[in-house]
Amino acid sequence: MDKKQSKPMELLNTMVSEPYYLLHFLAFFSYFVLRTSVVQVLNTHITDRLLHREIQAALAFGLLTAIKIVREETWEGYIADTIFFAKIFVIGLTLIVDYHLTLWYIVVFTVIYIFTQQPAFQKLVLSGTSSKLTPLQLESLLTEGSTSRLWLVEFRAAYSPACIRSSRCFPELSITYSNKNLSFGIVDLGLFPNAAGYFGISVSGSMSQLPTYVLFSHGAEVARYPELDFQAKPFGPPITKRFLSRYFKLDRHLLEYINGK
Repeated sequence: MDKKQSKPMELLNTMVSEPYYLLHFLAFFSYFVLRTSVVQVLNTHITDRLLHREIQAALAFGLLTAIKIVREETWEGYIADTIFFAKIFVIGLTLIVDYHLTLWYIVVFTVIYIFTQQPAFQKLVLSGTSSKLTPLQLESLLTEGSTSRLWLVEFRAAYSPACIRSSRCFPELSITYSNKNLSFGIVDLGLFPNAAGYFGISVSGSMSQLPTYVLFSHGAEVARYPELDFQAKPFGPPITKRFLSRYFKLDRHLLEYINGK
């Protein structure tokens, strides 16, 4: 019973303690407050039109979020998309009321975007089997050797939205596939930006290659995603556990370890 009660409290605590969630909640809640106040001075035609559009927006929002919850693998990605859809619908509805209100919400959402950031998933990073490495530690493991024949390393940065969306994939993979032959490591390029150039990773603007995953075998790179000649695309394949497992053939490596190869 205590565990069941702790989950809602944990979610409530996250919403209150994280500025990203709290400010978005207050912004969306303010729409209903403003809507109640403004509707009293609007004529009946505009009020009826607004109610009709609100019903349409609610149905469309429900459909989109239902599709996303089925197709999205991580909660971070689902929450990011849900908030994005909510922003679009709020801005669209305010256009019916008054364009000044629309401009106000655009400013509010812009300020939230500039000064806050969606938090990455941290729980499995602490409890998983992936190791947080400095570039010097990684180089030492690769050049001097280690007990593991293979190292799968994630190069990430806390400021990257793509890294936040996929933040739980790598730790969960490490729990499933980590063994004596395959180890998982994480290098934070936000803390060590000079390491990006050393490992051939672009972290700039639209050409960003974050997160980047590199598989090393006996200290030599054997596979990487995205590849060195990668060109950023707006609709590239999403990074998921299934995609990474298939791309780096993690099932095969696990079977080879079990079979003693």
